[in-house]
Amino acid sequence: MNTLQYRFDGPEDAPVLILGPSLGTTWHMWDRQVPELAKQWRVFRFDLPGHGGAPAHPAGSVTELAARLLATLDGLGVQRFGYAGCALGGAIGVELALRRPDRVASLALVATSPRFGTADEFRQRGVIVRTNGLDPIARTSPERWFTAGFAAAQPAITKWAVQMVRTTDPGCYIAACEALAGFDVRPELGRIGVPTLVLVGSDDQVTGPAEARTLVAGIPDARLAVVPGASHLVPVEQPAAVSDLLVRHFSTAWQPAYDSTTGQMAIPAPPVKPVLAAAPHIAPQASPIAEIAPAVVVPPQAFGRPDPYDAGLKVRREVLGDAHVDRALAQADGFSGDFQEFITRYAWGEIWDRPGLDRRSRSCVTLTALVAGGHLEELAFHTRAALRNGLTPVEIKEVLLQAAVYCGVPAANSAFRVAQQVIREETTPED
Repeated sequence: MNTLQYRFDGPEDAPVLILGPSLGTTWHMWDRQVPELAKQWRVFRFDLPGHGGAPAHPAGSVTELAARLLATLDGLGVQRFGYAGCALGGAIGVELALRRPDRVASLALVATSPRFGTADEFRQRGVIVRTNGLDPIARTSPERWFTAGFAAAQPAITKWAVQMVRTTDPGCYIAACEALAGFDVRPELGRIGVPTLVLVGSDDQVTGPAEARTLVAGIPDARLAVVPGASHLVPVEQPAAVSDLLVRHFSTAWQPAYDSTTGQMAIPAPPVKPVLAAAPHIAPQASPIAEIAPAVVVPPQAFGRPDPYDAGLKVRREVLGDAHVDRALAQADGFSGDFQEFITRYAWGEIWDRPGLDRRSRSCVTLTALVAGGHLEELAFHTRAALRNGLTPVEIKEVLLQAAVYCGVPAANSAFRVAQQVIREETTPED
């Protein structure tokens, strides 16, 4: 079996901690985490096939990528390890935790989803690469990976990101798209038996907080960390915050840990709640990522249950979008303000934020209820919310067909007309 290109950092006799990259990136996306992680662990980074100059042997499934990683580790004599992966790298970690739980000690999933968008989206991306090469994907990668402010302030990182995608082997990129198109572990999340940190940027538009919450709701021993001011490549955009969260997770959820001062294995002390503090300066490394200014360490919201109103406002924004929520709140006055607070606190903070159903399921229930009540205006923006929560147009169609049986054909007829218009607006690519 083909093995993967890799590198080690850190003490040779320390426990192994693997860092997995996302589609289109190389192991350099983790450069700013390595100095801190390598104090306690033997850090193992790898490149996906055809990425970063790695041999171009395409792998068309996440299962195959996980098998290649295990073959690489077997050849090095590494049996048990911690694993942190970003996006496609996170999917590989999920696969390992499901298929080889004896090998995975602890897991961190960064910008990861149990199902990445729809199969059609990734297969369409493959068509674009096959027809036009990787340049169109490369040129738009910064807007998918970074917030606009970061991309403007860090032109060297933006240029690095574009070049990294351009130098990827097109055939391996297309195969990786196929791997993501076929990846769907939603029914299996309950079988992940290792402590899991789910980490996501607050502004991630690729695999954002909604997908992260689906993971947390499905994995029995999982907690959520939302990093403000970061998009999809949160380890690049907020490196110190990610380093802090990973150290805390793997130090407490995976024992014993390695004490670099004594060279011995040691049981760590109970975690201390983080406080806002400037991260220590890390000396620059070879890649442009090392030149990012230190970030502020922000404690994850999941470390303490927030007030229902604050949680509700956050969920409401994530599901309906900032523009919709801002408009509703701006229109509130002395007469309707209490109602806006009521629905934010109870509908969104107490019901939508409950872990018993994922947001896809809640969207299905909501769409059906709105069809039954004939609430077409709300059906429009909840159709947008359903798309945001991960429902495909086909799945929304199936919800409306089911509603036609139990809510009546006239109601469903009106609902189809509204939903069709919204879906066209939301899914038609911009020129």
